[in-house]
Amino acid sequence: MKIIEYEDKYLEDIKNLLVELEEYIVSIDKDNLDILHKDYKDKMAILDLEEVNNNDGKCYIAVENDKAIGLIMGAIFPYYKYDYLDYKCPKKGEITELIVTNNSRNKDIGKKLIKRMEEYFKSKDCEYIIVDIFAYNDKAISFYEKENYHTRMITNIKKIK
Repeated sequence: MKIIEYEDKYLEDIKNLLVELEEYIVSIDKDNLDILHKDYKDKMAILDLEEVNNNDGKCYIAVENDKAIGLIMGAIFPYYKYDYLDYKCPKKGEITELIVTNNSRNKDIGKKLIKRMEEYFKSKDCEYIIVDIFAYNDKAISFYEKENYHTRMITNIKKIK
């Protein structure tokens, strides 16, 4: 297994990985708000890769036998002008996607992907890395905690209708 920067020849694998992740998110969504839209597979990977390219980011993939079995995407988003009014605004990278295909889990591939993204963010002088984790994704929460990430913000939701 090797970690490489994204190459177009792996686009179909990337699409499949993102669908696998979304199917998992849909399956654990206790609020039943997430869906797998019919255009998700064809459009989401392209949108994610554009976001990475437009925001000084990277996409790294774990490749085994010439097939992508994992990916991580991250970007360095600009702050909004009002953020400076109530926040120190250190430079931060954001992990936007991380998935290792189910058949390849528990082999430290996720750790290797996250370390590669952390190295990239360090090379860009980021002081922090943030990642949003779906609250019902206990596996991801546990994984990130083991990698020394901690909760800073919590979003609450209430159904009113």
